[in-house]
Amino acid sequence: MAADLWEFFGYPPDDNSGEAARSRTERDCPFQAARCTKLFPRDGNEPTGACTVKQATRDPVVICPIRLYANDFQILREIADEAFSPGAQLVDGNRASQADLSSPTVAVFGKGRGGELRLPRGAGGTGGYFVDWVLALLDSHGELDEFVAVEVQTIDTTGSYRAQRDALLSGSVAASTAGLNWENVHKRILPQLLYKGNVLRRETRCRKGLFFVCPGPVYKSFENRLGGQPQQFPYQPGALTSRWYDPGPQTSEGQPRPLVFKGQLTTTLEQVATAIAGTQGLPDRDVYARAIREALG
Repeated sequence: MAADLWEFFGYPPDDNSGEAARSRTERDCPFQAARCTKLFPRDGNEPTGACTVKQATRDPVVICPIRLYANDFQILREIADEAFSPGAQLVDGNRASQADLSSPTVAVFGKGRGGELRLPRGAGGTGGYFVDWVLALLDSHGELDEFVAVEVQTIDTTGSYRAQRDALLSGSVAASTAGLNWENVHKRILPQLLYKGNVLRRETRCRKGLFFVCPGPVYKSFENRLGGQPQQFPYQPGALTSRWYDPGPQTSEGQPRPLVFKGQLTTTLEQVATAIAGTQGLPDRDVYARAIREALG
């Protein structure tokens, strides 16, 4: 089932406003107030503009992580409110030493805000400890009180939406052959969450675990892969908190669709690992033998 462009260069394809036209002409991303950084792999200088796609009978799904940073990193403010103190000020980590600490303050470390934290690899040089974001609550002296880590993931596509994208830019129509790589979500993201979550549970100041932000359909796919909704737990070291967001209805032309928080679930790494290794959702016995016999005729 082909996935059509539902948002590109920040706006719906049928938005004919001056703002949308300018964004397309300049190849801009309104969610980061800069040129789109999602590039075609064989044309490294040409932005794709693809934010969100939609298959005919399914909900739209965000395919660019920058789309989830809408409204000046709304997701980070909301996680800081949830994990620490509602209304805490967020400051870039590399400027935290100059912050006014008279009110709750959270230092942000990540690409484009505060700088990424460069950490060593594990024993033997294997693995990697990198997470997309670290939110660090500071005490009144500017020292670390506690922190949480945040991973942000969308989904990869297969096929191509290039012809459709080029047609939309020229005011014509073309079909998309893009699809959604759901299996790659399971194979790549779930193991990363377990690995990074286990690294974080060894951190005495990481008392609430790892937060995972994704589009709603991606979370639903995770839940299906785990055999249903995992058991819920309170925040704790070794917790995995999923938060999912989707674009809402467009309020007016010239305005990107708002990013809408859709839900949250906190479980533990053990619950996820057990579900992955469990036997839920397995096919019937002897399905391979049956397939072999059918192939043999």
